[in-house]
Amino acid sequence: MSADHPLRSVLYVPGEKARALEKARGLDVDALIIDLEDSIAPEMKPQARESACRTIAAGGYGFRQLALRVNPRGSAWFADDLKAAAAARPDIVVLPKVESPEDLAEASRRLDDAGAPPDLALWAMIETPLGLLNLREIAQAGVGAGAGGRLAALVLGTNDIAKDTGVQPGGDRAALVPWLLQAVLVARAYGLRVFDGVYNAFSDLEGFTRECTQGRRLGFDGKTLIHPSQITSANRVFAPAPEDVAQARAIVDAFARPENAEKGVITLGGQMVERLHAQSAARLLALDAAIRARESSPGDKPAARPASAGA
Repeated sequence: MSADHPLRSVLYVPGEKARALEKARGLDVDALIIDLEDSIAPEMKPQARESACRTIAAGGYGFRQLALRVNPRGSAWFADDLKAAAAARPDIVVLPKVESPEDLAEASRRLDDAGAPPDLALWAMIETPLGLLNLREIAQAGVGAGAGGRLAALVLGTNDIAKDTGVQPGGDRAALVPWLLQAVLVARAYGLRVFDGVYNAFSDLEGFTRECTQGRRLGFDGKTLIHPSQITSANRVFAPAPEDVAQARAIVDAFARPENAEKGVITLGGQMVERLHAQSAARLLALDAAIRARESSPGDKPAARPASAGA
């Protein structure tokens, strides 16, 4: 997955809901997580696995990244979920309740044994106290040889974190912010994407937008969603702002001038700008270009009036 692939909005869809999965083909969402875990009753899990993997294998989702959230390591469904994922070949396998490097290593081994391609990425959900405590070790192992270098992102499970720690996040999530920042810090240290947790009150779009804005300021790449009504706000908030694009272009253009070609630091607009800022600016411009290319593409247009994918 290209580092400049937009992943502002990541929507969970229950794996057994064929109607919701079909509707999701027309949503302007960057990625879909087809769920086999929390949203599926134990007796329905084999049926949901079959339905979800059949949908993934059929394709037709265009620009949307397809992820399959399997059941956690140690569960009765883990091995069969990974074997089915290897055959269906989504873009991503999402591992819930990751608490140790071995969770990633075993998942990667099982995918390898089942013939999964090497570019099938893993996303690790961090949603327990132990997962938070071991976050650095998880990320370090996930990008290393032991996990096949498959780890591409961290996903925060803020509901479970709050429940398991007894923390009361409040409207501003102040009690969670240290852990949110820790996840962003670790992700950046190991070159990973990082996604904010869900906002439960899906009818409260004003509150959702505020939380997206907070997540963007904390450094998250995007937001996980539980309802299609949240997609538009997430896409807007996590897209580069016009003023940021203009500044990034000015920085890249300045360093491209012949007189600055060998310089590590230049003056621009009365400020000192380092070459590392040019690298960050180039990534932002690539992301903006990818978003614009998608929006202007004549094919694969999202539905004008998204229906509920959770219906």
